Amino acid sequence: MDNNFNPDKQHTIASAVKISGTGLHTGILVDMVIKPANPGFGVQFQRVDLPGQPVIKADCEFVTDTSRGTTLQIDDVKVSTVEHILAALVGMGVDNALIELNGPEVPIMDGSSQPFVALIDQTGVLEQDAAKAWYSIDENIYLYDDSKRVEMVAMPAVDYQITTLIDFNSPVLGTQHAGLKSIKDFKTEIAPCRTFCFLHELETLLEHDLIKGGDVKNAIVVVDKPITDDEMERLAKIFGKDKIEVRSEGYLNNLELRFPNEPARHKLLDVVGDLSLIGYPIKGRIIANRPGHSTNVEFAKKIKRYIKKNKHVKDVPVYDPTTPPVLNFQQIEKTLPHRHPFLFVDKIIELTDKHIIGVKNVTFNEWFFPGHFPGNPVLPGVIQIEALAQTGGILCINSMPEGQYDTYFLKIDNCKFKQKVVPGDTMLLKMEFISPIRRGICEMKGTVYVGGKVATEADLVAQVVKRG
Repeated sequence: MDNNFNPDKQHTIASAVKISGTGLHTGILVDMVIKPANPGFGVQFQRVDLPGQPVIKADCEFVTDTSRGTTLQIDDVKVSTVEHILAALVGMGVDNALIELNGPEVPIMDGSSQPFVALIDQTGVLEQDAAKAWYSIDENIYLYDDSKRVEMVAMPAVDYQITTLIDFNSPVLGTQHAGLKSIKDFKTEIAPCRTFCFLHELETLLEHDLIKGGDVKNAIVVVDKPITDDEMERLAKIFGKDKIEVRSEGYLNNLELRFPNEPARHKLLDVVGDLSLIGYPIKGRIIANRPGHSTNVEFAKKIKRYIKKNKHVKDVPVYDPTTPPVLNFQQIEKTLPHRHPFLFVDKIIELTDKHIIGVKNVTFNEWFFPGHFPGNPVLPGVIQIEALAQTGGILCINSMPEGQYDTYFLKIDNCKFKQKVVPGDTMLLKMEFISPIRRGICEMKGTVYVGGKVATEADLVAQVVKRG
C-alpha cells in the first residue's frame, strides 16, 4: 500500500489478472483469474468449469471443511484452500473482487500469499467511489477450545493488529510468536511465509492420497524425528526427486527459512485470510494462541454474530434537544413542498453530503390517531416511510445545483417494521446514500430509531425533478 492509499475507501484491482498452478490436495491444474468488481460486491469465487458457473461468496457461513485448509461450499459446489488468496486481498487492501476458477481448489503455488500479492501489485489497486465501513471492536470477544488448547481474543484497537503464538511441542519449531502491527506491513512481513506440516502428518496424508499436488517446493516439511534412508528414498520417489535429504532434525531438503519464525508468521497469514470471512472489515487487536483453520472460522462466526447484533447500536444517532438544529421547521418548509397535516419532519439535526438525520416527535394529537387503532394508538408504518422519504428528499435536494426541486418515489425495498411507534416517542430519521445520484435517481437506505433501537428500515429510490 502506498502513502496515497485511503483506507476509508473501498478498493478493487485495476484490471483482470491470471495465475495457474496445482491444487495442493486435488493435484488438479487450475487457472485462476482475479477480476475487478463493483463497490459492495465483496470477494466471490466463481466455478467457471461447472454448469451455470455458480458463485460462492467468501463468507464464514459457507465454510464446510477446515481439515486441511478452508473450504467454501454451497450444495455440491466447493472451492478449497481459499485462505492464502483471501489473505493477499486483505493485505493489499482489496475489498471487491471476483475470483474465477476452472477447478475445485485455489492453486497452492509456493504455499504462501506472495505469488498472489505480486499479481495484485502487477495490475495495481484501484480506489472506488464508495466509503469503506469499518467495524470497530468495542469490547473483548473471546473464543476458547480446551480440546485443541486454542485461545483467541479480539480487543479494541485503533488499527487492525494481529499476534499469533504457536507451540507444537516440537524440538525444531519450539514456541514461536509473530506480530502484525499494521496491515500495511503484510506484503513484506507476512505474505512470503509458507505453509508447513510435520513429516509424520505428510506420511499419513500421502498414504491416504490426500495431497496429490504436494511438492517439496510448496510447503515447509518439519522433520522432528530421525528418518531412515529407506524413508528418504520413498519420499524422493513420491516427489519425483533424485534424492531428498535432511540433516538430523530440521526441515526436509534442508530448506532455508525466509524468516526464523516463518511457521508462526504463516499461522498469522491464515488468521488474516480466515477472519476476512467475517464479511466486515474490522479494527481491533487479535491475539491467537495456537490457531488453526477450524477455530479461526469459528472465531470469524462469533465476531460476525457480535457485529450483526451490535451493528445498529453503533449507528444509533445521538440526539441532544438543547443543540440548535441544522434546519428548523421554517427552513424545512422552504425546501419541501409538504405542509400540515402532511409534513412529518420537525427538524434536521445532521446533514452531510452522504447522510441526513431528522427528528419527528410523535404526539397523541396527530390527526390520524382517532381513526387508526382507536384506543390503541400506533403510528402507521406508511407514515414512518413517508417521514423517511421527506427527510431523504432534503438530502437529495441539498445535493443538487441551485433551484427548486420535488422528489418522487420510484421504489421501496426491504421494508421491515421491527417495533411499534406510539405517542410520546421521538423518531430519529436517518437516510444515507447507497450510491451517488445519477440522472436525478437517488438510492437511499432509511432507518427509524426510537429509544436507541431500530423501529423501521427500508431501501428507498426516488427521482429528483426540477420545478418548471
